[in-house]
Amino acid sequence: MMASGRHGTLYTGVTARIATRIGEHRSETFGGFTAEYGVKKLVWLQHFESIESAIRREKQIKKWRREWKINLIEADTPNWDDLAVSLFGYPEVGALGVVHIGEGSTCMGPRLRGDDES
Repeated sequence: MMASGRHGTLYTGVTARIATRIGEHRSETFGGFTAEYGVKKLVWLQHFESIESAIRREKQIKKWRREWKINLIEADTPNWDDLAVSLFGYPEVGALGVVHIGEGSTCMGPRLRGDDES
């Protein structure tokens, strides 16, 4: 799950390329919902052995009430820390949803085993 900030806008999705997908959200590559609402912080994630299991869980969580999603996040990440920073080496997202990186730089996540361009 990604969020715009603590108790902010939430987004639930599935990907086999988590580090790459985080970069796409942060750089607003595809526009849409997450870009419009500044959803750039990874606040909760769960690993699955199969894509089918992951999709079932995604659909389950998307049906949940907002309060339940917040409780799920806060059970693992009580301070709504951006897990992309600690797990994937991304820079902190600023208070206004701006990624703080050097001038002229781009924000791309580290490649992980299993990440591919397809």
